[in-house]
Amino acid sequence: MTKYQGGCLCGAVRYRAEAEPINERVCHCRICQKAIGAAFNARLLFRIDDVTVEGPLATVNSSPDLTRGFCAACGTTMFSRRDSRGILGVTSGSLDDPSLFKPDMHFWTASMQPWVQLNDGLPQYEGAPPA
Repeated sequence: MTKYQGGCLCGAVRYRAEAEPINERVCHCRICQKAIGAAFNARLLFRIDDVTVEGPLATVNSSPDLTRGFCAACGTTMFSRRDSRGILGVTSGSLDDPSLFKPDMHFWTASMQPWVQLNDGLPQYEGAPPA
């Protein structure tokens, strides 16, 4: 059985990952806040080829190099895809078991909402994380 699988609210789009994530991070940038509709984007990063998606996925470019994927039927945001790097971020909330998400850092904390309190002991970066 695949460890990482999930989908949208209405069930029309399903995905599964056939590998362990590259990393699991929390982004606090304003673009993610707007795209996700929340204070941050908690996501698992995979190689594109390691994720299989089925269903009516719609996309929008939130920046020149980043495409966001969402269900065309219910609007659930599930992905952020960067083809130039061959990576796909999966939103932790769209996992069937979101407790599998184990973040390893916070980044773009300069844009973090003032009411968010980080006390998890994870590394924090005001901008992009180190390479």
